[in-house]
Amino acid sequence: MAEVASPESRTRDRQRKPQLYARADIPHFWRIENQSGKAVVYVYELDPATRSYALTGIHHDRLKLTIPFDLDIDLEAIDRI
Repeated sequence: MAEVASPESRTRDRQRKPQLYARADIPHFWRIENQSGKAVVYVYELDPATRSYALTGIHHDRLKLTIPFDLDIDLEAIDRI
């Protein structure tokens, strides 16, 4: 699951939606935010014991993951978010 936060939805995207996704047992959650015109991706993984998300990384320049699948995105190459 991925959410793109906007100024109007920032509180919901940071607080309420992760709670709802955790209750639905969605194993991975990414939140994408605009920081000074650049994409920043916050990556979370669900802890099945607590049913809450743990932050596994904050990606500024490159989003490179192997879980839940192999992914490599140059965030610097994104023109505008």
